[in-house]
Amino acid sequence: MNKLIKKLNYLLIFYIMQSTSSCINKKVSIYTHYKNKNENCANYYLLINANQIKCKGILILIPGFNETPENVIEQTNIPVTAFKKGLLCVIPMVKTGKKSFAVDSISQSSLKEIIEEVFVKYAEVNTPVYIGGYSIGGSGAIKYAELANQLNYSIKPKAVFAIDPPLDFERVYKSYEKTLLYSKQNKVNEEANYMINRIVLEMKGNPHVAKKNYYEISPYSYTDSNKSAIKFLLKTPIRIYSEPDINWWIKERGYDIYNMNIIDAAAMINELNLLGNKNASLIISENKGYRNPYHQRHPHSWSIVDANRLFDWLKEQ
Repeated sequence: MNKLIKKLNYLLIFYIMQSTSSCINKKVSIYTHYKNKNENCANYYLLINANQIKCKGILILIPGFNETPENVIEQTNIPVTAFKKGLLCVIPMVKTGKKSFAVDSISQSSLKEIIEEVFVKYAEVNTPVYIGGYSIGGSGAIKYAELANQLNYSIKPKAVFAIDPPLDFERVYKSYEKTLLYSKQNKVNEEANYMINRIVLEMKGNPHVAKKNYYEISPYSYTDSNKSAIKFLLKTPIRIYSEPDINWWIKERGYDIYNMNIIDAAAMINELNLLGNKNASLIISENKGYRNPYHQRHPHSWSIVDANRLFDWLKEQ
């Protein structure tokens, strides 16, 4: 782990020096803080810090499914941009590890604990906190914002963003159910099979028998007329990013639009707008989705976000 952190430090410094000469004299470091030294694969966080006495804000950046905080630095320049803007970037790995479901109670409790610890150590009373994430990490970021408002947390995010997150797990379950239905004999879609079993485990049943749990745990539910989750976001600035390349999904995965997270994102942002949140936006990109290290085309990627424009938006909040 120490060798990896040293490598990431060099990588981060190189990118910063290439991107702006004004940052060359700033000392940048990546620190790893383990909340329990016996757990070296979970329950820790990375701090990307310009060694400034005071930070202008704190950015919590949540990895996607099966990602580590170290993977995040390889996939996106958001941490570099946070450094340039004078923000302390925190990339957590919650207790449930890199296969975290992110919106479940254990993951959310662990995330809350990390945020509170970082705030006490590095922030002042009025230091703004922003939260965002990719894929299921984005789901977790939105869920945290909802719970922070609902339960009146001491630390509420000033703004939240999510990169192509699954939000409505009733929709996700049904989409994978259909995928399995069309799977060829003796060739089950492993992703669909895993996700259906995982959702049933986390929700304690399928949508037909545990609908209440889907409404309570999902960051958004299209069929929930009470708007149980999103009603706590009516005053929170929120952005959701998506690159809905339907033909790519059809060709490469055999999926259609019902398998795509854009459905959840569009419905949620639309409902927030209709309920009065005029600072809720859906940001659509085209041909920006590529994954490192081989620059492989994939619309479900960190790279669909323009980091500079993201931080311009955060600064406005």
